[in-house]
Amino acid sequence: MKSEDILIELEEILSNDIITKNDLMIILKKYARNISPYDLMLASARMREDGKYLQSQYRDKYLEIYIRYFIMRMKEVADNNDDMDDEIDIAALDDSYPLLQTTFENETISKDKDDKFPLIYVITSLYTTFILEEPIHPVGSEFPGSLKVTEENGTYFCPVKDNQKDNPNAICHLCLAEQTPNI
Repeated sequence: MKSEDILIELEEILSNDIITKNDLMIILKKYARNISPYDLMLASARMREDGKYLQSQYRDKYLEIYIRYFIMRMKEVADNNDDMDDEIDIAALDDSYPLLQTTFENETISKDKDDKFPLIYVITSLYTTFILEEPIHPVGSEFPGSLKVTEENGTYFCPVKDNQKDNPNAICHLCLAEQTPNI
């Protein structure tokens, strides 16, 4: 099984009349279980490398949040045995498919077929958005200007969501957070 096969399986379930969280979890768990501790270490190193360009006051927070919520989510996905019969919004999942495909391709920066970073990225994005129904950047994620992702009365707000509206490759289009008002 190749990492990019997850896209084929996602495309296949999109033909269903109904998709439950359980249906999606079967796919996510299958691929999450094929990510080794070594793959997670490589992904973590890649994130640390990307983070070195951030302003120092944000770097440690970035690494803490992203490694915990992005990398370590693989164990959470693999171990999730909850029964979730809730239906997933097929139109939203279908709309996200081209973005996930592009994201997968863009995150494959090397010709190394064993690089699991794109797979981790796709699994985390789908799990967070469609299973947990949370924003991709966790609540508390801080952006320059001391702006943070927040939650108010069950609605998530991101201070930088609108900054990505003209970027067709931004994973923000998949995120269910709304733009923080008045920013």
